[in-house]
Amino acid sequence: MSTPPGASARMQFAGSLGDTLAGRVEFPAGEVRAFALFAHCFTCGKDSVAATRVARALTDAGIAVLRFDFTGLGQSAGEFADTTFSSNVGDLVAAADYLRETQEAPSLLIGHSLGGAAVLTAAHQIPEVRAIATIGAPADPTHVLRLLEEHIPEIEYAGVAWVDLGGRPFAVRSEFLRDIEEHRLLDRVRRLEHALLVMHSPTDRIVPVENARQIFDAAPHPKSFIALDGADHLLSNRQDAEFAAAMIGAWASRYLPDRDSALQTTPRAASSSPAEGIVRVSESGRGPYGQLVTTAHHRLTADEPEPIGVDSGPSPYEYLLAALGSCTSMTLRMYAQRKDWSVGRIAVTLSHSRVHADDCASCEGGSGFVDHVERTITIDGPLADEQRGALLAIADKCPVHRTLKGSVIVSTTLAPTVRADT
Repeated sequence: MSTPPGASARMQFAGSLGDTLAGRVEFPAGEVRAFALFAHCFTCGKDSVAATRVARALTDAGIAVLRFDFTGLGQSAGEFADTTFSSNVGDLVAAADYLRETQEAPSLLIGHSLGGAAVLTAAHQIPEVRAIATIGAPADPTHVLRLLEEHIPEIEYAGVAWVDLGGRPFAVRSEFLRDIEEHRLLDRVRRLEHALLVMHSPTDRIVPVENARQIFDAAPHPKSFIALDGADHLLSNRQDAEFAAAMIGAWASRYLPDRDSALQTTPRAASSSPAEGIVRVSESGRGPYGQLVTTAHHRLTADEPEPIGVDSGPSPYEYLLAALGSCTSMTLRMYAQRKDWSVGRIAVTLSHSRVHADDCASCEGGSGFVDHVERTITIDGPLADEQRGALLAIADKCPVHRTLKGSVIVSTTLAPTVRADT
């Protein structure tokens, strides 16, 4: 049984033409192993069947996926008539830049149909990329001109023409034709420095499988090919989309960075990994209050519960309780080991509340409301009452407990402002 996907968050960022692009990140239920960027097919969108199902299924492999609408499509701003294949490639690079700024740069690119040609073209502009997967991609972007064939004379003569694509009208300019003819995709593929997975249906009627062979033959190793037997070009069948996602996840696992070293892949990523003992918290973009908590070796999320936040991680007070609970359990284990006591599993359950000082028997004077933490410790094992009493007393001596009970000084400063042009 697959793991249920985690939170899904809307994203917005500036595209290559300056328009606001709409995206959505699918997060895994557990730890994020890597980020991927999905490029949809020609005139499709981020909510297409293939984009949605592949992105959600990839979360089972611990991969968070950003899918977005190219300029002028779906919920993204701008005019489709102003776009070209080059602007689509630019949108991909802009999406990668956005992930780098707010989450983590993508190490996996996935492209469907013309989106596959776009990721192959954009890959060299995204230095963190380690692997690329294409689904039904053409070996030459001009393949898409077959869809416009009967309108090309009008486009060239008038400069623009309305074309029916998939039952929807699109204005296509002559700039689109000139731009796409300038791209030499296979030349770019021959210079790839990334692992490549080519996926294609042998019965694809839109982009024949011969295109996959050309891409595969041109690419240097490492490269792989997987046939999507029986699938149509759009991966309309749920099982075909989920199979493709499962194969991508399994294949990419050989090339994606280890979680502990993921933050060391680029100079910027290294700067996002603080030194030992330092914790950095920044907004994650998941809802209004989502936070990304980064330490030297770990990456966590924090948030407020719904409906205030989107519940993408524990709340700040839950982290506070977790710190006290984990410190308590560790302290008890260390003490038991020093005493050579036979102690089984230790569990600590905690809750936090605000109570009136008059109702708090253990509070030392004062009035008004005070913070109260209820801590219950469960210790398995054949222990005498004296041993349990000693462990209970030791619980109050854990370092976090002492910090909370002592005088804490918090010094706060504002970091220098970094100019956008530096």
